[in-house]
Amino acid sequence: MAALGWLTPRRRSATARSVLAGEAAAEAARKSSQTIEALEALEEGPGAREPEFPVAGDVRAAAFFDLDNTVMQGAAIFHFGRGLYKRKFFQRRELARFAWQQTWFRLAGVEDPDHMQDVRESALSIVKGHRVSELMSIGEEIYDEYMADRIWPGTRALAQAHLDAGQKVWLVTAAPVETATIIARRLGLTGALGTVAESVDGVYTGKLVGEPLHGPAKAEAVRALAAAEGLDLSRCAAYSDSHNDIPMLSLVGHPYAINPDTKLRKHARERDWRLRDYRTGRKAAKVGIPAAAGVGALAGGTAAAVALHRRRR
Repeated sequence: MAALGWLTPRRRSATARSVLAGEAAAEAARKSSQTIEALEALEEGPGAREPEFPVAGDVRAAAFFDLDNTVMQGAAIFHFGRGLYKRKFFQRRELARFAWQQTWFRLAGVEDPDHMQDVRESALSIVKGHRVSELMSIGEEIYDEYMADRIWPGTRALAQAHLDAGQKVWLVTAAPVETATIIARRLGLTGALGTVAESVDGVYTGKLVGEPLHGPAKAEAVRALAAAEGLDLSRCAAYSDSHNDIPMLSLVGHPYAINPDTKLRKHARERDWRLRDYRTGRKAAKVGIPAAAGVGALAGGTAAAVALHRRRR
């Protein structure tokens, strides 16, 4: 199936569907945060804070983190698909496709519109007719099985710095909002903005509300949430690995390129944005400002994430 127009790499203004997706994600995120706020935050991960940012006590500031390849190695929706296959939601043929897409994503380190669109359509067809509560319960198990050991320690430390400063921290992702909410809660974050799948009487219809939360839709979601929460975007921070998230990064006063793809790295350097790379074990220099984060956060990748998980257990 050909990629939809909103997936093309050229710049364009947000469409009405992007606005609808963003507003739906913001509303779902605000509801989910009411539950998450009552749960205990995770212990602080390794890594050092910025000496002057985030500003402690600045309640009009918040942080927005992309998920795939920024907070977590690989794509959440692929890991979720793997867990659903284990529970016999679909057959081996679909699993092979999920596996290939995940392998490509990890090797390339960037989001390919055709791959991402294909897997979203597959996921929608798989969950159609299932209850939201059922998928939420399964999602908890899948996080433990396939996602917990894939969190980047360095990025986790950056999120913790915002939490320690008294600021709210949100995930912003094209993954389903239910999956994103589970990950946010497990990491002790405030909540999540994610793609909203339509449900009627608690049962998935196989359709989306608006469009996937990708590119311009992410920016619309952040804008809508900031307005609802009374945030000053010029005092907020955003973190992403992908050039597709330039619209979101450009909204805030403190944009970070995390494990950036080639296009985002170039864009960040041209605009003097901060940069972190946890993929090779080196502490990347922040563009134009001395690097401070990353001390104690060893090489990204599976080995480091597993080591962190074992220490915590």
